[in-house]
Amino acid sequence: MKTYLDCIPCFMHQTLSAGRLATTDELLIKKLLDQSGEMIKEISMEKTPAEVGEIIYASIRNITGVYDPYKEIKEKSIAEAILMLSTLETILEKSPNRLLMAIRMAIAGNVIDFGMRKKFNLTEDMYKILGQEFALFDFAEFQNALSKANTILYIADNAGESVFDRVLIKEMGKKTYYAVREVPVINDVIYEDAVASGIHEVAEIISSGSKAPGTILANCSPEFNQLFQEADLIINKGQGNYEGLSENSRSIFFMLKAKCPVIARDLGIEENDIVLKAINTKT
Repeated sequence: MKTYLDCIPCFMHQTLSAGRLATTDELLIKKLLDQSGEMIKEISMEKTPAEVGEIIYASIRNITGVYDPYKEIKEKSIAEAILMLSTLETILEKSPNRLLMAIRMAIAGNVIDFGMRKKFNLTEDMYKILGQEFALFDFAEFQNALSKANTILYIADNAGESVFDRVLIKEMGKKTYYAVREVPVINDVIYEDAVASGIHEVAEIISSGSKAPGTILANCSPEFNQLFQEADLIINKGQGNYEGLSENSRSIFFMLKAKCPVIARDLGIEENDIVLKAINTKT
């Protein structure tokens, strides 16, 4: 997905938000904003938003010296989500279709996104999504692909959401590789966050090699790219990963909530819609 004009204010907002988490030094934050503005002026609109994000968050780390500005926020998100696990398991037990409910739960976790300007209430949003109609619903294709799969590549998005991913991975019951970011970017999952979420109990945690808030294959590790080609089933969580992989020729299932108008427009849906979308699948 290319960068749209509507993305530019979002880049600046993310710079300001992350800058304020990293430092109280107004001069440093102004320097960050100046640098982001200069970079945005020069970028090609054909780049994905995730590629632009990689440059922005590298600047934040370099200028402030803070490696993980969202560390405390991620820890709180994971702790809050873990407290909901018993409730999720109870709901799952009572569901007539456990797999579909586990998918809904994984998508519900996608509301935990601190790169957006929208506020969210995890409990309220979760219950809403558990009963919400899908705008795009390729569940039959997903069931078919899952039944044939021996290995799953699950490309992760946000910390806290990772706890909800754990529920779906456990329900699928297949050998799963859980791909996280190489370095901290926004509140995306890195290795330590995945372990804190209990992912190591249900999947093998790997790094994609990505330093962007998304998956840009050209910037990912050779090991990840090989797994991307060889995995029987690929699950791609969240908006940033959609930005990087929406035009890929590989068979992929996207799971997300459309939290911004740009993503919604690109998908042909409405803002706040939820999606289980297949691309390049064969039934």
